[in-house]
Amino acid sequence: MFNNRANFSKVAMATVAVLLSAINNAWASELDLIIPSLAEATYNFMGYSINGNQLLIGGMAVCLIGMIFGLCEFFSIKKLPAHESMLKVSETIYATCTTYMKQQAKLLLLLELFIGGCIVYYFAGLNNTPLDKVCYILLWSVLGIMGSFCVAWFGMRINTYANSRTSFASLRGKAFPVMNLPLRSGMSIGVLLICVELLVMLLILVYVPRDLAGACFIGFAIGESLGASVLRICGGIFTKIADIGADLMKIIFKINEDDARNPGVIADCVGDNAGDSSGPTADGFETYGVTGVALISFIVLAAGMHTTQDGGIAAYLYAPELQARLITWIFVMRILMIITSIFSYALNGFCAKKIFGKVKTFDFEKPLTSLIWLTSLISIAVTFAVSYFMLPADQFGHNLWWKMSVIISCGTLAAAIIPEFTKIFTSSKSKHVQEVVNASREAGASLNILSGIVSGNFSGFWQGLVMAGLMAVAYITSRGELGQIMIYPTVFAFGLVAFGMLGMGPVTIAVDSYGPVTDNAESVFELSQI
Repeated sequence: MFNNRANFSKVAMATVAVLLSAINNAWASELDLIIPSLAEATYNFMGYSINGNQLLIGGMAVCLIGMIFGLCEFFSIKKLPAHESMLKVSETIYATCTTYMKQQAKLLLLLELFIGGCIVYYFAGLNNTPLDKVCYILLWSVLGIMGSFCVAWFGMRINTYANSRTSFASLRGKAFPVMNLPLRSGMSIGVLLICVELLVMLLILVYVPRDLAGACFIGFAIGESLGASVLRICGGIFTKIADIGADLMKIIFKINEDDARNPGVIADCVGDNAGDSSGPTADGFETYGVTGVALISFIVLAAGMHTTQDGGIAAYLYAPELQARLITWIFVMRILMIITSIFSYALNGFCAKKIFGKVKTFDFEKPLTSLIWLTSLISIAVTFAVSYFMLPADQFGHNLWWKMSVIISCGTLAAAIIPEFTKIFTSSKSKHVQEVVNASREAGASLNILSGIVSGNFSGFWQGLVMAGLMAVAYITSRGELGQIMIYPTVFAFGLVAFGMLGMGPVTIAVDSYGPVTDNAESVFELSQI
């Protein structure tokens, strides 16, 4: 129900990509961009002067702490007790997941060989790119694929630990551990994924030579996009086929979907992980990285630039410092969003345990929804505070800092508003869902399908209005002060909207990863036959 947020992010970034290609009318790409030294951006904090490089080096420490948090959750979940029969079922699911991932690895290797040949032909053969840059692109494309693949495998592994532990926890008759365990698994994946992605980008920004950073970003974006496309598409198709296969056995042979006699049940469980865990995890890894590359490219192309009388584009003398300041500002906020996500998760978990810890049953949607809203509101507050400090009024005017914050907040709000609109059409308490149920009772499959189509069309209509409305707010807000420091400010605004949504990356991935664990937990319970 929460997956529509990824679509909103892709709509915003697709708009940026199309418009960005129109900005640079010379034949150039990220490969030709010279990213300014972030040491040119300096800030005064409590009497101390600190530059952009130092801030981002501190951010690397935050990423390492976040990775430790994710790994600690991983090993903590692994140590939780579970029935021996449940563990055997869980390991059977993981063994099949391993087979699936090995097949994807073979496909990715073949695709990388093909794409690598295209890279060499295009850059070295057609563009006469120096050999060292071509090698950098190839190397970082491999690292990008490995990053997408490894985080996807990590997600599968922790989910197959969590499913048996969740199933066993249900035997105690308390609802809260059954709700909380899948969320812990999801936060482990979400935080680790974002921290790995951000750490790689920070290493490129801080330590790679300025003239080679563009090649690294291109290669990394190509690799992670390739890995995400394969894992997302193949995983989505795999889970649908496996699910339908298990359903056919249920319908034709009168065997329950999770019955041990159903030969499709393990494939169905693997499909849950492939389509709802490894695919979205790799996709999130790719989206987070490509969005950062797009924003960096736009800042270098447009910030500190102005249009000349003959229609050309020229840079002001202060352009490198401005570009360094904006890049630092964006990545500092990305770093702080890791902290806000972990803090919101801990606070929401504490409150949820106090409220629901001792009750036998409650609505599981409530703590998930409160987590999303809490993270969204705290992220917005941090956005305004960071922008006020890093975009001071004496350098950028009195309105720029809050306008930039409003634009980013449109994306952050989207991450909370879109699920609410989705629940109107998909929740078990939804009137639209009840209409589909009633249609099934009264007229069978044909009216059921028609009712579902009507509900889906209404959902798409209102989701589209939400997306268009938030992007319209960003467009209107970008007019004025933002145009004084860069060309095409409205294009930049659309990119910031996508960036604002991705600021909640750890929580978004956590909620999306919640599904496969809970779905598998029921199957593990049935198959264990205890």
